[in-house]
Amino acid sequence: MAIDKTSAPTTAQTESMPEARTRAEADVVLKSLEALADYQSMGLSSRELMGELQTLESEARYHATKLGQIKEKGKALSSMAADLRLVDKVIEKHGFKRNALIQVLLDVQATKRWLPRHILMWIARRLDVPLSRVYEVAQFYEAFSLKPRGKHTVQVCTGTSCYVRHAPELLSTVGAVLGIKPGETDAGMNYTLQEVHCLGCCALAPVLKIDEAYHGDPSYKQIKELLKTDGEKE
Repeated sequence: MAIDKTSAPTTAQTESMPEARTRAEADVVLKSLEALADYQSMGLSSRELMGELQTLESEARYHATKLGQIKEKGKALSSMAADLRLVDKVIEKHGFKRNALIQVLLDVQATKRWLPRHILMWIARRLDVPLSRVYEVAQFYEAFSLKPRGKHTVQVCTGTSCYVRHAPELLSTVGAVLGIKPGETDAGMNYTLQEVHCLGCCALAPVLKIDEAYHGDPSYKQIKELLKTDGEKE
């Protein structure tokens, strides 16, 4: 009699949940033991390793609480670990050079859209640069943001040329459509509104810029259409 292999139970199907969990726990313990061995091979103690892990765990909890989006502790830790791996890839691309700090920050923000506290701490550690120096650079340049940003950046110019052509009214209208004030991000993390002093295209005044697209003196109807959320566009 032929045996139907497609209907035969797999190992995963026959293995009970408690057994699977026990095996998973054992795998984690083994990885931890290997990590501890690597740490001690550098002349460092297990207490120092636990201190490092506790610091990262605290940062993960702070990050999750600040965003209000990650409820489970395990997911918060996984999310932060993914962020740190991203930083490592960027830093490796720049050869772990200290003078590449600004470019590292730019590359990380290009992906994350902002610079969380734990990312700045990790960059400082990886490049062996004082954390105060990393914060100094991140706070000095307007290109960097230490607060979460939306998928899209909306900028309204209030420079002289735009101002005299009713830029304040344009800024107020855009803010009303999005339901936020300059410097804020909407609840859906779709748009971040910024007031800027020059976009370099005075002939179009007043100017609204959404990501890389410029819009000169848009009407209320155009603004509503341009600022539809991803769900509305679908």
